Amino acid sequence: MQRGSAFDCSLRILTLRDHAEAELRRKLERRGYQEEEVEASVVRLKELGYLDDLRFARSYAASLLRNGKGYGVRLKMELSRRGVATAIVDEVLGELALEYGESELLAQVMERRYGSFDAKSATDKEKRKVIGYLQRKGFSLGAIFRQLNAHGCCDD
Repeated sequence: MQRGSAFDCSLRILTLRDHAEAELRRKLERRGYQEEEVEASVVRLKELGYLDDLRFARSYAASLLRNGKGYGVRLKMELSRRGVATAIVDEVLGELALEYGESELLAQVMERRYGSFDAKSATDKEKRKVIGYLQRKGFSLGAIFRQLNAHGCCDD
């Protein structure tokens, strides 16, 4: 069900939040716009600077990082799922890795999510639950064990 041109619809979509090009294309196609009209709209939006995958990827990934929603592999997956090109994903993750250290973010997520977690007295089941949660967020197993070892857990 269309209302107005694909360009007008795109502007309405982009006023809510920034989108990746592929994400916007999918939304327009689902709303019934023809491929030619979608293409013309995307070209015009890029010319105007309203649609930029690099800007979107930086903003989206930084937001996920700041809010403890993901790191590393999880960010790569989320950006790829939104249709951001692999080269852009790799560039953005490389930039953000310099700005956001894994161990610092991991410590923040641990404090926020598991502030009362005591690694020394936790059962194996509780430890597995914490480790699984952190792995799903994209943190490496090595970093997770280093963080837990700093709290007296998982000594070899």
